[in-house]
Amino acid sequence: MQSPLTTEVLFLIGPIPVTTPVVTTWIVMAALILGSIALTRGLKLKPNRRQAALELLIGAVDAQIVETMRAPAARFRALIGTIFFFILFANWSSMVPGMEPPTAHLETDIALAGIVFFASIYFGIRQQGMGGYLRSFAQPSLIMLPLNIAESFTRSFSMTIRLFGNVMSGVFIIGVVLSLAGLFVPIPLMALDLLTGAIQAYIFAVLSMVYIGSALGGETGQANEKRS
Repeated sequence: MQSPLTTEVLFLIGPIPVTTPVVTTWIVMAALILGSIALTRGLKLKPNRRQAALELLIGAVDAQIVETMRAPAARFRALIGTIFFFILFANWSSMVPGMEPPTAHLETDIALAGIVFFASIYFGIRQQGMGGYLRSFAQPSLIMLPLNIAESFTRSFSMTIRLFGNVMSGVFIIGVVLSLAGLFVPIPLMALDLLTGAIQAYIFAVLSMVYIGSALGGETGQANEKRS
C-alpha cells in the first residue's frame, strides 16, 4: 500500500509535475462549479423542491456565519461556503476507487490555511483600515505585539496540521483494513470516514470564521477571540 505521505506524479506540464492530489483537486473543483451552475439555473420566486433545498442550505451557512462572526453573512458567504464544500467533497473523494483526498496531503492544507490567513488580513484592513489593523496587534498592550504576530502564523499552522492529521490518518487506517480484511468488512469504517470528513470540513470552516472575525476588530473581534 502506498504511503499517504507520498504523492504519485501522473504527468508533466513542461517541467511542472502534476500529482494525483492535484488532479483530484481539479475534479472536485469542476464538480463544484458544474453543480453550482446546475443548481442555480432557472431560479424562481416560487421555489421548487430543488431550489427550496438549496435555499435551506444557504440559509444554514448564513446562520452559522452570523452566529460565529457576528457580521453580515453576505460578505463572507462565498468564501466560507466554498471552503466548507471544497473540503467536504475533497474528504469524501476517498470513497471513490482510485482517488485519494487532496486534503490528506500537506500542500493542499497549507494552501487552504493560506487562503484563510490572507483573507483575515484583507477583511481586517477593509474593516479597520491599515492603521487600525496594525494597531490591533498591540492590544491589549504593546508588550503583546510579538505574541499577537506569532499567533497569526501559529493559527494557520494549527489549521493545517489538524486537517492533514485527521484526514490522512483516516485514509491510512481504511487502507490498512482493506488490505487485511477485504472489501466488505471496512464498510462501517468507510461510513465513519464520511462522518469524519464532514466534521473536519465543518471545524475548518468554523475556525476560518473565528480567525477572520477576530481580525475585524471592535465587538465582533472580541467576541470571536473569546470563542477561539
